[in-house]
Amino acid sequence: MLRVSVPEADKLIGIRRQVLDHGFVGLVDYMGDDGAIVQAARVSYGAGTRTLRDDRGLIRYLLRHQHTTPFEMVEMKFVAKMPIFVARQWIRHRTANVNENSLRYSEEENEYYVPPIEAVQAQSTSNRQGREEKGWSPEKKEAVREAIRKHSEASYAVYTDLLKEGVARELARAVLPVNFYTKWYWKIDLHNMFHFLGLRLDAHAQWEIRQYAVAMADMVKVITPIAFEAFEDFALNSVRLSNKDQAAVAVLLRGSTLEEALTKAGLETKKADGTLIKMGEGPEFLQKLETIQTRIAPRR
Repeated sequence: MLRVSVPEADKLIGIRRQVLDHGFVGLVDYMGDDGAIVQAARVSYGAGTRTLRDDRGLIRYLLRHQHTTPFEMVEMKFVAKMPIFVARQWIRHRTANVNENSLRYSEEENEYYVPPIEAVQAQSTSNRQGREEKGWSPEKKEAVREAIRKHSEASYAVYTDLLKEGVARELARAVLPVNFYTKWYWKIDLHNMFHFLGLRLDAHAQWEIRQYAVAMADMVKVITPIAFEAFEDFALNSVRLSNKDQAAVAVLLRGSTLEEALTKAGLETKKADGTLIKMGEGPEFLQKLETIQTRIAPRR
């Protein structure tokens, strides 16, 4: 039996899409498509399932109800080059097979990441791990970029000097900053790929890793378009409501004010002195409510 082939996906194999200044991500190979998900599911559902719902409906049902195993029947392998700090975030997704380039065996190229001027921002005051626009002048942003560039060049000079002195590669690499690039092969199944994309396409994810997630999502969409559509509908663009969130919505639907709904549901958005709480379940509920209102608001 011949392997499954998706003509549009076959065209992507071997093509490396540039990400950031020196990085890239490319599809090396894949196994399975939307049909592989359906095939695996019908083994569990038994004969006659095809008469109950079409393939698209079945895939959407599976994802909607979190039946994950059929999605594990699809796999894809990527090659990627990214700054080391991006790799350290990426590797937190432990449900993939990874083989990374090692500087114990090879020497680092003089390629390091300098953020584009629009990505140079200040530390966020509402998100401990994020950044936000502070209205910095282009000159200040460029000064940040130049400082990163100078430090990187100086570090690489020390690295090459150590190598010339005969210092072992595995030790000399210790002086390199985490904005230098590394490369790896990354193989993952579709279920865990969706988990990766759900986290790394989110607006709260670091900007740099989101660029890789966007590029990879475009490739996944070609391999499994029906499953990806379901992922967008039921995971990526959905809004999850906690028990307290649902209680607040119920109060709102009965005609109460937002303040009454928050109080009755136990969702705090203000401190005792009246100042706003920046983080927590209350502010997060307000964000969810804003997202829903934006989507259902009539277009003008």
